[in-house]
Amino acid sequence: MASAASEARPSWRPRTRLWLLFGLFIAGSVLLSAISAWRDDHLLLINTTGSLPNWAFLIQRHKLPARGDYVFFDPPPSTLLRRHFGAKPRMFGKIVYGMPGDTISHVGRQVAVNGHLVAQMKPLTRFGERLTPGATGPVPQGCYFAATPHKDGFDSRYAEIGFVCARQVIGTGEPIL
Repeated sequence: MASAASEARPSWRPRTRLWLLFGLFIAGSVLLSAISAWRDDHLLLINTTGSLPNWAFLIQRHKLPARGDYVFFDPPPSTLLRRHFGAKPRMFGKIVYGMPGDTISHVGRQVAVNGHLVAQMKPLTRFGERLTPGATGPVPQGCYFAATPHKDGFDSRYAEIGFVCARQVIGTGEPIL
C-alpha cells in the first residue's frame, strides 16, 4: 500500500505548467501594454547637428516647456527652411530662453531676453542668404523664445523661425548622451 501511494502522482501537477504559461502570458501582455503606452508619450532623438551640445535626447511628448528646458518643435514653413532642410523638415531642438511676457530686445546684432544677452545674429547664412532679425518686444502668450548657444544657431533670433508657439511644440527633452 505504501509503495502504491508514493508512486501515484497528484492530478493537479500537470496543470502547474498550464498556469505558469498563463501567468507568463498575462505578465507579457501587461509589459507590452506598458511599453506601448510609454512609446505613445516619448521619443528617442539622435541629434545630428552641432547646434545643441548633446547628441541624444529622450523627448516627452505633449509637455510644454519651462525656461531652460530643451524644446522640440515643428519649424514654420518658409522658403529658406525648404532650401536648407527640404519640403518636410524634421523637428528642431532648442533651449527655451524666453517665456510668455518676457521682453526680447536687439542691441546691434546681440539678442537679449529681459536685458540678458542670449545670442548673436548673423546678417547672412553660411551660403550668403539674407537672414531677417526676429521680433522684439514681449513674447506672446502661448509662445517661447527658443535659441541655442551655437554661433550658427537657426532659431528664434531670426524671423524665419520666430517665436515657438504651443501648437508647434512636440515636447520637451532630456539629454541622455
